Amino acid sequence: MYTLPKIERFNENVLSKYNIYNSVFITLPFDSIDNTGVLLPLFTEVCEKGFKKSETPKEIMDFFSIKYLQTSDEKDKIDLMFRFIQYIERQIVLFDAVEDAAFSIVNNMEGRGSLRDIKEKAEAKGKKAELIEFLEDFNVRTVLTAHPTQFYPGSVLGIINDLTDAIRQNNLLNIKELLAQLGKTPFIQNEKPNPFDEAVSLIWYLENVFYRTSGDMVHYLQKNLFQGESIQNALLKLGFWPGGDRDGNPFVTTEITLKVAERLRTSILKCYYIEIRNLKRKLTFYNVDTLISELEYKLYRSVFYSKGEIFITLEEFKAQLNKIKTIVVDQHQSLYLDQLDALIIKVNLFGFHFASLDIRQNSRIHDDVFKDIVDFYVNSSSSVFPSNYYDLSEEEKIAVLSNVKGSLNSTDFSNEITKSTIESIQAIKVIQENNGELGANRYIISNNESALNVMETFAMIRLNDWEKPTVDVIPLFESVDDLLNAHAIMEQLYTNPIYSKHLAQREMKQTIMLGFSDGTKDGGYLMANWSIYKAKEELTAISRKYGVKVIFFDGRGGPPARGGGKTHKFYASLGPKIENNEIQITVQGQTISSNFGTLESCRYNLENLLSAGVTNHVFSKEQNKLSVANKEVLDQLANLGYTKYLSFKNHPKFIPYLEQMSTLKYYAKTNIGSRPSKRSKSAQLDFKDLRAIPFVGSWSQLKQNVPGFFGVGSALKHFEETDQWHKVQDLYNDSMFFKTLLENSMMSMAKSFFPLTAYMKNDPEFGEFWQIIYDEFLETKRLLLKIAGHKELMENYPDGIASIQIRERIVLPLLTIQQYALLRINELNKESVVNEELIKVYEKIVTRSLFGNTNASRNSA
Repeated sequence: MYTLPKIERFNENVLSKYNIYNSVFITLPFDSIDNTGVLLPLFTEVCEKGFKKSETPKEIMDFFSIKYLQTSDEKDKIDLMFRFIQYIERQIVLFDAVEDAAFSIVNNMEGRGSLRDIKEKAEAKGKKAELIEFLEDFNVRTVLTAHPTQFYPGSVLGIINDLTDAIRQNNLLNIKELLAQLGKTPFIQNEKPNPFDEAVSLIWYLENVFYRTSGDMVHYLQKNLFQGESIQNALLKLGFWPGGDRDGNPFVTTEITLKVAERLRTSILKCYYIEIRNLKRKLTFYNVDTLISELEYKLYRSVFYSKGEIFITLEEFKAQLNKIKTIVVDQHQSLYLDQLDALIIKVNLFGFHFASLDIRQNSRIHDDVFKDIVDFYVNSSSSVFPSNYYDLSEEEKIAVLSNVKGSLNSTDFSNEITKSTIESIQAIKVIQENNGELGANRYIISNNESALNVMETFAMIRLNDWEKPTVDVIPLFESVDDLLNAHAIMEQLYTNPIYSKHLAQREMKQTIMLGFSDGTKDGGYLMANWSIYKAKEELTAISRKYGVKVIFFDGRGGPPARGGGKTHKFYASLGPKIENNEIQITVQGQTISSNFGTLESCRYNLENLLSAGVTNHVFSKEQNKLSVANKEVLDQLANLGYTKYLSFKNHPKFIPYLEQMSTLKYYAKTNIGSRPSKRSKSAQLDFKDLRAIPFVGSWSQLKQNVPGFFGVGSALKHFEETDQWHKVQDLYNDSMFFKTLLENSMMSMAKSFFPLTAYMKNDPEFGEFWQIIYDEFLETKRLLLKIAGHKELMENYPDGIASIQIRERIVLPLLTIQQYALLRINELNKESVVNEELIKVYEKIVTRSLFGNTNASRNSA
């Protein structure tokens, strides 16, 4: 049967269905929303026509009010804006549900990048044995983080899930009921969720999506590639940050950390209990039924009648399952063996921990904590630290830190941060006792700038009466300078006898985290990506020199500006000089729901990541090498882009523009996540303290997406003007890494819409600054289309651009309302008598529209 092209499948199964269900939705009668459904399409049309005529958001809003509301009364306008926001938020949910329901039809689940594809390719190329050997040692670790870029209330998440199922089944009556329910369900979180609430929201994805998908994938490989032999390697691992990530989140306490770990354990035991109950109905044979009943009883008690006690150990559970398997094979003709194997695979993957809870803290916090600890020991006349410790050189300090031992007690300290930092290390011990070592065995140091940062953390762990810690210390390198020095820092650690001994106890594995988001904020798009690539090459070389297996953990957000975009293409393009035996990535915000929110999308994206590792190591082993000439061009491009970005970032209007013209300060008011929008509590906005999410998100709300393209055009233009265009063109044609980099930049630009803010070019204070951004956008767009040989951005991803365009059309009224509200706030602040109450109303409009627009873009922040 002929398969329709992807764009036609998209139009038929997403676009057409959305239009049908949306027409049902906007005719539904909701309380106090008389004719909003009729007026919204008219407002969308007025916005589109208005921006084409270069009208301002204020002119568009005023024109619409007079023509369709027959009033210019401010109260009526405000009332309508809130009603529009309410409708648009729900249209976004509807589109998400339609797109999710059609995922397996629009995307070829068995095509390129699937498990079936890599199996068949390996067989065709005679590389099956090589593939099996690779899979016995390779891992993909997806780490869920609670970064505040999308948090619907639980009730709305439930509706999205039910709506997706109803759309999949074309059940119009059920869809109509759910749309009515959606219209009457509040979207607003009255209070910010605490880290435990965030954890519970994300554990839903572990239980309902990752649990089944991961098990099914390994089961497929075991049956079809390993001929039924058990895969000993945990191919797929899950990581978890809510409740463990203390960096800048003052709401994470030791109590919450322990509560989240307990919830993770209870959740996985509940998953096992449900499967055991289903198996009990099938394994009704002699000698087996009693063993299954025993497991069911022990799991039931551990989940439902437990105050933290476990009535079965992981070892007992595995042993009993294997005993049952032996009896089923030997005595009962392997009946239902497949279902039993499926459970055994999941127990091997998830143990009693489900996902590893990472602890994370900032090196700047550690500096203060460590000073407290040193002072405590010095003041108590202990010999742990010399009294002149702070006068020592870095090398001398590291020598002292290498030999410290002790038994810290958090009650000896009055500083709350010091107390909680010490307690977080003790919490790791408790979690390991209850959930197994994999429950929590990683301590990540954000903003890591030196070997001293790592050794202080390592010493702190050992000072907790833990001489041979079963914990990996993971430095996170983020800024351009830190990435440049990363390999020298790691060599210092590798050559330290005590740290080297620790690595030997940890199978000579060292995980290093690299931050895309802060790298882009610090150095611009090209420099951040190229710095990380070079750092990985240098870190690989230094690690191989000392016999250390380095594992890279990438802190990536959803959009290209934060390391997202076509992620699997990046990993497939890395080449042999970058260690890639494990792919570890953070998955955050909307990326969790958009890329891993359903069984189909989760499987598709996990298989693509697994396939990227296989492509790089098995099918393209010696390919994707960058030549010396390639690297010279990339160096030049990165430096040119960096120079342009730095001059932009250092512009005197840079911070004022973000503060006064964007939604930056409104992120803290959204109640979508428990983290503050900046690290410090100072009133003055310091660029260093600004978090990457509100930074990237604010540009996204302006529809300018600066972090995803700024500097790219200027860098390419240099090669055009100096008659060296062939160098960048050859690089684009030959290097998958560079091509993916530019394709992702095109994605950022495709989500930009400058007519929205074109009114700013006439602003006496910010007009010139806006023009700088717009000129760079036009130049970058021109040159990216030139290098790709395209007429439109993303024309090689027609379904991708179609999805973006529909989402952008849905939120255009929302963005117009947001800009109108921001303009009114600025006007009201300039009046001789400031109307504080009216300003608060408009601020609420900005916040509400920010929330809806962020959810709509899925990968915008």
